[in-house]
Order: sequence, then structure tokens, then C-alpha cells
Amino acid sequence: MASFSQFGNDLYTGERSFNIVAKRKLWYTIALIMVLSAAIVPFLRGGYHFGIEFRGGSEFQVAGLAKLDTAPAAAAVASVVPKQIPRISTVGTRGVRVQTDQLTDTASDQVKNALAANYKVPVSSVSASFIGPSWGADITGQALRGLVIFLVLVAIVMALYFRTWKMSVAALVALLHDLVLTAGVYGILGFEVTPAAVIGFLTILGYSLYDTVVVFDKIRENTSNNGDSSPRTFAESVNLAVNQTLVRSINTSVVAMLPVAAILFIGAVILGAGTLRDISLALFIGILVGTYSTIFIAAPLYAHLRSGEEAIVRHTKKVLVARRASSVATTPAESVIGTGTGTGAGSSASAKS
Repeated sequence: MASFSQFGNDLYTGERSFNIVAKRKLWYTIALIMVLSAAIVPFLRGGYHFGIEFRGGSEFQVAGLAKLDTAPAAAAVASVVPKQIPRISTVGTRGVRVQTDQLTDTASDQVKNALAANYKVPVSSVSASFIGPSWGADITGQALRGLVIFLVLVAIVMALYFRTWKMSVAALVALLHDLVLTAGVYGILGFEVTPAAVIGFLTILGYSLYDTVVVFDKIRENTSNNGDSSPRTFAESVNLAVNQTLVRSINTSVVAMLPVAAILFIGAVILGAGTLRDISLALFIGILVGTYSTIFIAAPLYAHLRSGEEAIVRHTKKVLVARRASSVATTPAESVIGTGTGTGAGSSASAKS
């Protein structure tokens, strides 16, 4: 623990530093590859699997089972609607959930009775419900509107707070990066996208924004003192801010991920609660991606966006010229003694002899 604290202190004072901003092309390339993979691979695997709340359909739940087995459920649906391809999953340790396309009232009653017969449980242990596609479309529209409004407000607030639109652009790029990657993981692994997952997506955008604001605030503090007398270039001041907040970002992420991981394990493994699993899974993925994007996307992109400003270019040239002049002027003392000028220790020795 002491060594980690010393490590953080060294990063803060600048005694130790990771040159993150200077390697921005590498981070851009990695981010581009991940974003393209997240956007393309899910469709190569058949597209996203949306929950019944989005696509509409009929749902049946069988409770009070002594043994979990999905085969009787598949047989029950096939006996009534052979052309249907049901989605069957377990609920907790004593339940099975069956989802199909929307069925008629008659077909729904027949499937319900078939499930009760196949599992040898009372009909009262089988519940049936359906969700129309119009309701799912309304939920989708509300989610998209909420996302757009969120991003617009983020752009306005950050531009006003930091007094530069370039920080808003860098933050929004990082947020979109997080959203695409988190959604891409769902599609690649075949997880079902439910309203709970959408809530998780919006929540991790808030977390990612919080981490970005912390880093940007430190960047503003460092660069506000970046006048003509500053010994650092603008990019170096940004990089110093990233290093100074690096340990904090890691600690915050770890602290946030531990309870989320616990909820994910309890919800998915012990309770089998779909809502807990969907929200916690989106949060777990998003926290990882959000921490990465703040450090390797948002901060380097902000430095990149401002690198062409006349004042920053002029100051960078001034700092680099001063460093070259300083390196030429500071020659080691030993080299001066051995230059053969006839003065110093060598000539004193000759005089004594």
C-alpha cells in the first residue's frame, strides 16, 4: 500500500510519468479498431437480441419447479405453434421463462395448458402475458430521445463550465465511444437488450462523464498557468494532469466495480433476476470502458484539438528552443577541465613538478 501511495505521489509531482498524450495516434488506432468491431461483429452474428419489451410478443413463466429443464417448454410450444422459435431461459432456481412472438388468445391458453401438463404443475403455476409491438416502439423512441437530450445538455454544460467547446467535443467523443463499445459487447456475446440494460447504458454515460470532468478540471488548472514563463508545453501540461489523476481514476473505478460485480453475481447466479443482471452487466462493462476512454481518448483528443492554436504553437516552439539552448549550455565540468586550455588541475600539477 505504501509503495502504491508513493507511486501516486510520484505521478502527481511529475517525478514519474507515462507519456500518454504523445502516443495519441496509438490510442486512436486502438479505439477505432474496437469501435468498428463493436459496430460490425454483432451483425455478423445475427444482430442484437432485443427483449420482449422492445419487439413485443407473448411470455410465459412456470414457477415452483423441482428441477430446471427447458426441453418440456420447447415441446409445449412446438405442440401448439410448431413454426415458433421460442426463447427459453431459467428464472432463479425454480422457474422457467418462455418468450414467443405474439400469439392469439386461444393459442396462448393452449401453450399455457401444455406447459402445465409437460412440467406436471397446476395451471395456476403458469402465468401468461403479452406486450404489443407499439409499446416496445414507444420505449425505444423514449430511450433514443433521452440519449439525445442527455448528450445535448452535456455539450452545453461542459462548454459553459470549461469555457471552450473543444472540451465538449472531446467529452462527447469519449461518451459515444463508451456507448458503442458497451452495446457492442452485448451484441457480440449475444446478451439480450432490455429496458434495464438501456438504463445501465445511460447510467454509465453519467459515470464516464464524471471521470472526464475530474481529469478536465485538472487539465484546466495546469494549463491556466501555462503562460509564456511555463517550462512545459501545452501537451505536457495535459499529460501531467492525466498522470496526476490516474491513481484517482483507477481507485474510483475499482471501488465502483466491486459492488457492481457483487450485484451481477447475485442477480445472475444466485437469484436469476434478469433486471439486476442487465443493469449491473451494463454498469460493469461501462465502468471499464469509461475509465479507459477518459485517460486514452478524451484527454489526448483535447490536446490534439488545441495543438494548432497560434498561441500554443508559439509557446511550444519557445519551450523547445529554450531546452535545446539549455542542453548545449550545460556541459559537464569534467569536459571543461580536459579541454587543454592550460588552466585548472592539469597546469597546477605541472607547476609543482
